[in-house]
Amino acid sequence: MSKLFSPLTIKGITLKNRIVVSPMCQYSSIDGFANDWHFVHLGSRAVGGAGLIIIEATGVSPEARISPEDMGIWKDEHIGKLSQITAFMKQQGAVAGIQLAHAGRKASTNVPWLGRGAVSVADGGWQPVAPAATAYADNYPKPLALDDAGIQKVIGDFRAAAERAIKAGFEVIEIHASHGYLLHQFLSPLTNHRKDAYGGSFENRSRLLLQVFEEVKRVLPHDIPLFVRIPGYDWAEGGWNPEDAVALARVLRDHGADVLDVSSGGLVEHQKIVAGPAYQLPFASKVKREAGIMVSTVGLITNAAQAESILVNGDADLIMMAREFLRDPYFPLRAAHELKENIAWPKQYERGKF
Repeated sequence: MSKLFSPLTIKGITLKNRIVVSPMCQYSSIDGFANDWHFVHLGSRAVGGAGLIIIEATGVSPEARISPEDMGIWKDEHIGKLSQITAFMKQQGAVAGIQLAHAGRKASTNVPWLGRGAVSVADGGWQPVAPAATAYADNYPKPLALDDAGIQKVIGDFRAAAERAIKAGFEVIEIHASHGYLLHQFLSPLTNHRKDAYGGSFENRSRLLLQVFEEVKRVLPHDIPLFVRIPGYDWAEGGWNPEDAVALARVLRDHGADVLDVSSGGLVEHQKIVAGPAYQLPFASKVKREAGIMVSTVGLITNAAQAESILVNGDADLIMMAREFLRDPYFPLRAAHELKENIAWPKQYERGKF
């Protein structure tokens, strides 16, 4: 059996393969609610054979969203449609995961196809929060610096969101601490200039993430895996670097993290990303080898042979894909054919198997 199509057990779940649909914001919600677009979008990837599907960055509070059109899980009413989606994914043999997120200073902005930039309160926006009152860019809103009460609210919002996610049927929880969003903003010295217990040293800058992690872990059933998306590199001088990623990985490992989803970038406007096939793999591989924890890798992974070689070389345990799944919801079925794996197809689609 190929590595890509070998099962993987993490705590109480077993993934039928190592192919993961990476969280991809759809910017298609009203008041945080999932709808039929999300049902079809996520359901088709489950029919397509992915082992794990992690739904988009989901706001733990209204102000945690990137845009007014982001999905949320800050109230019980959100659970209903999410439960329908997770039940369908499970019927297709996929494990349903959710990425819990807070956008911080990158909140209250337009959807990408409208050019980003601030959304005013009059147009449905809100006052963002961050470690400091410094905007991401000139056309982004200026955030308020979080005080102690605000920090405690963030921690509580993540905890409550995790409780709702379990009620909605999710079997993997991921905390988003990368891509320049709030927890990443606290981690990096480029955006965290605080003088209190949450700023300065590596230990202090990691404090909020660890407090969120512990509160989320506390409310999860013992068999539910807890992932964390961490930054591998800021792609900017003086920022978070791969050695920081390893140091954080060791701390999270010791706190009980099950898998680290290693990504990069998104923190500052002046970043200089050098992209190419599997360009973030070196960060994931370094974390895996030096911290001794399971990792997923993501970033311009587009074909079966590429994914298989990453796993065979021991550079990662899971392959996350985003853009390729936008192009082809049934990538796993195609990949199995390329790797000569005889996997089960949905009965309704078996006529297309051979």
